[in-house]
Amino acid sequence: MRRSDAHEYRQAYNAQAVVCADEAQLTLATNLVATPADAPSFAATILGMAATIGLPRTVLADTGFASDPAVADLQARGIEPLVAIGRTQQHRPYDFRPPPKPKPPRQITESWRVAMKAKLESKDTKNLYKKRRQTVEPVFGIIKSAMRFVRFHLRGLHNVAAEWRLIALAYNCRRIARLKAA
Repeated sequence: MRRSDAHEYRQAYNAQAVVCADEAQLTLATNLVATPADAPSFAATILGMAATIGLPRTVLADTGFASDPAVADLQARGIEPLVAIGRTQQHRPYDFRPPPKPKPPRQITESWRVAMKAKLESKDTKNLYKKRRQTVEPVFGIIKSAMRFVRFHLRGLHNVAAEWRLIALAYNCRRIARLKAA
């Protein structure tokens, strides 16, 4: 995998997980690709759920998954994707360098991005989208910190995908045990 033309090739994989946004926080589906970008595999990951647990009604995703073909594929199957539209990073309070010069606001011209931005600015949708941060990010944090899984131990896309499914299964078993105890 290669981050950009300026970077070298690395033996790396992009692990993805679909997480239930309710209190359970269980992983519902996984996918693994050998590309640094999330967008090309977004629709395939979600639509792959049709054969197992069924398709969701709504999907919350961050900016990395923003893709016109993926959004169109999901909408064609009756799924409402809520995908963040990129914005420039604000100056972080812990950054001691002088703030950068303000950039002009990003011009959004693609019709699907304009529609998505309008959808995400409504109050109900904004409240729903806030769940993404508290749903998906803790799962990856628990897998990396509590379960101490920070790198794959196998080689080859097929083998690593199987390892990723096992890690997601182990996370689900751990989560179910915690939910039963509560």
